[in-house]
Amino acid sequence: MAADDPKQGEGGGGGGFFASIASSFSNFGSAMTKSVNGILGYEGLQVINPEGGTQDAEEEAGKGRWKQEDRDSYWKMMQKYIGSDVTSMVTLPVLIFEPMTMLQRMAEITEYSHLLDRADECEDPYMRMVYVVSWFISIYYAFQRPWKPFNPILGETYEMTNHDGITFIAEQVSHHPPMSAAHAENEHFIYDVTSKVKTKFLGNSIDIYPLGRSRVTLKKDGVVFELVPPPTKVNNLIFGRTWIDSPGEMVMTNLTTGEKVVLYFQPCGWFGAGRYEVDGYVYDAAEEPKILMTGKWNEYMSYQPCDKEGEPLPGFELKEAWRVAEAPKNDKYQYTYFGHKINSFNTAPKKVLASDSRLRPDRYALEQGDLPKAGAEKSSLEERQREEKKNREMKGHKFTPRWFDLTDEISPTPWGDLEVYRYNGKYTEHRAVVDSLDAIEELDIGSTKFNPWQYETTSAE
Repeated sequence: MAADDPKQGEGGGGGGFFASIASSFSNFGSAMTKSVNGILGYEGLQVINPEGGTQDAEEEAGKGRWKQEDRDSYWKMMQKYIGSDVTSMVTLPVLIFEPMTMLQRMAEITEYSHLLDRADECEDPYMRMVYVVSWFISIYYAFQRPWKPFNPILGETYEMTNHDGITFIAEQVSHHPPMSAAHAENEHFIYDVTSKVKTKFLGNSIDIYPLGRSRVTLKKDGVVFELVPPPTKVNNLIFGRTWIDSPGEMVMTNLTTGEKVVLYFQPCGWFGAGRYEVDGYVYDAAEEPKILMTGKWNEYMSYQPCDKEGEPLPGFELKEAWRVAEAPKNDKYQYTYFGHKINSFNTAPKKVLASDSRLRPDRYALEQGDLPKAGAEKSSLEERQREEKKNREMKGHKFTPRWFDLTDEISPTPWGDLEVYRYNGKYTEHRAVVDSLDAIEELDIGSTKFNPWQYETTSAE
């Protein structure tokens, strides 16, 4: 069975590999969607109940976290954006946010870094693929959360240490378009990502297309893996209970040897049929299946050796490669225990940068449950960012990221080309200097102000 076998996705041919991935997403949800035009008096409104059918759309539309007056006014404001990319066009209310920024969510993938450690130590090249792709899938537990992370301010950073020997640094490297870059490393692996998305607003849902590039390098043999993730769909943005799906293909390629993993994320069907399910294969360089994989992207992944037809080999049972960690019961934001550590200064290094996401006043206010203050602080930061841009341009200054450099490399993705940022190593040097100091003042969170305006404050930091 070749990697483009029809079992593995939609449309293998005519338009090539990337076209195949994109087309698999376009057919999602037609059986699940019901328009409630006329019932509620809103044109273009579609509501989907992931646990039901089409007959209960009206009942579902009355649920969710929005107050009716807020919901109605927001719907009227957003109608003009239907069909548009709203990545950075719209100011959103804090009631749909979680107390974490996108830079922090990028760091959540390190929770299961032991999978990459195991992959680096593994001699079997196909099992190595199992561990690495399971690590990539593990972040989808966080992606299922219906809360939106705060958009980082230009120059904002997030640092993390004290977890499995990993040093993690992320930085917001561009504001228009919004782009982030991150680098993580320990004795076994290097992880580099340039993150960018494209969106399409559909009224009560939004399609999110990942234009980023994610690579893992295993240090023992120097092999490099690159991921092409599936798109994501956020349903019931305004009317109904918000829920997330990621239908389509995930493809991970060993750029060193040509081996590949192709996994299909099933779309949610009526009454939740197929929701979260993932199935696919690890292929050798000749595109013959070696290991079948199955699981749920929000819970676990298992594997089993297979024959050339993709059938399980006799005498081998399914074994678990990854399972989501235990989470606190009834946690409002559905964080794992590690997710809570992301906001903690226990995972911060000595003398954390003043541009760190933990210090954002809007994020902190939301974490404390003060929505009015969070909203006011968010508005204040956004206004200051606009003023900073205006002043910077008046002075002829050009923003330059501190820890990542823009390269000449253009990386193709199924949904457009990507300008690639590369870690420049300066953060490693910075941390070595800071960590070598004998006496470092204890960080006073109360008096340390969030300051991402780095082009003005580099010397002070």
